[in-house]
Amino acid sequence: MLAELAPEDLLELGRKYLSDTRIYRTGKPYFIDKMPNNFRHLGLIHLILPNAKIIDARRNAMACCFSNFKQLFASGQEFTYSLEDIGRYYRTYVELMAHWDSVLPGKVLHVEYENVVENLEANVHRILDFCGLEFEPQCVEFYKTERSIRTASSEQVRRPIFKEGIDQWRNFEPWLEPLKATLGELARTDGGDA
Repeated sequence: MLAELAPEDLLELGRKYLSDTRIYRTGKPYFIDKMPNNFRHLGLIHLILPNAKIIDARRNAMACCFSNFKQLFASGQEFTYSLEDIGRYYRTYVELMAHWDSVLPGKVLHVEYENVVENLEANVHRILDFCGLEFEPQCVEFYKTERSIRTASSEQVRRPIFKEGIDQWRNFEPWLEPLKATLGELARTDGGDA
């Protein structure tokens, strides 16, 4: 059906999305939709929201998969219940992001989580430049916010960035062999010791 939609129909889908998500913006002109599955829909996002800024915030494969595996999501993330499934899902994500880079060159900003932890302010400036936004001190003092946070990381948002979580997966490494095997080269080139 999507292939048959006229450009004005696609833009109407974008307007509907913006209308439906107005509640999350609390009167602000911008907001972040960080649903983990958005990468699958970047082509559609680009068509219905041509001004959207797309950021691929990537984390070490082992750390990312372990973090998702230990999080009990409310619904819609069933792939996180199995080490093998989450490893396959991450591989698909990496492959699909490579595809989007080839068909939407320059449309996606790639940000490495570990780089953000090491140098928050420089990466914040890079992201803001990409988005065409001005720097504000609150961008690096996000943990001082009193606004409502409705994500699985709501407690993390209330603290400054910390490095302890980067290699937390290593504490469980003996039990993560199925994940390493599924990730294959991604576990090795992305910081893993497989």
